[in-house]
Amino acid sequence: MIKLRLKRFGKKREASFRLVVTNSTSRRDGRPLEELGFYNPRTKETRLDTEAIRVRLSQGAQPTDTVRSLLEKGGLIERTIRPGETVGKAKQAAAREAVIKAAAKEAADAKAAVQEAAAAEAKAAEPEPAVAEA
Repeated sequence: MIKLRLKRFGKKREASFRLVVTNSTSRRDGRPLEELGFYNPRTKETRLDTEAIRVRLSQGAQPTDTVRSLLEKGGLIERTIRPGETVGKAKQAAAREAVIKAAAKEAADAKAAVQEAAAAEAKAAEPEPAVAEA
């Protein structure tokens, strides 16, 4: 399988990457079939050979996740929502709803307690009717 992946180069702790086409079984820094671009994560500089990338994608080359995000930012492929993202967003929405429900229940309980205290105070403030002795 042919992959679009990043090949690391540069000094220690100052890495830059080349976007390359390579066989999926070859080493990360091995000899690529073709170099298609450049990415510097420190300066966010990206240079892409758009025509060559389109040709390789049409031939069935599969980009890695990082390369896919670079291509999406460059406008070469459409942003796709992956299943993992959908599940994560659903879980986050469910968690938000649970927090909102808990807060609403807490507020209702507090309101009921205040009303109950006010009713008890009003009852205590009422004068008791005088009882006549016979």
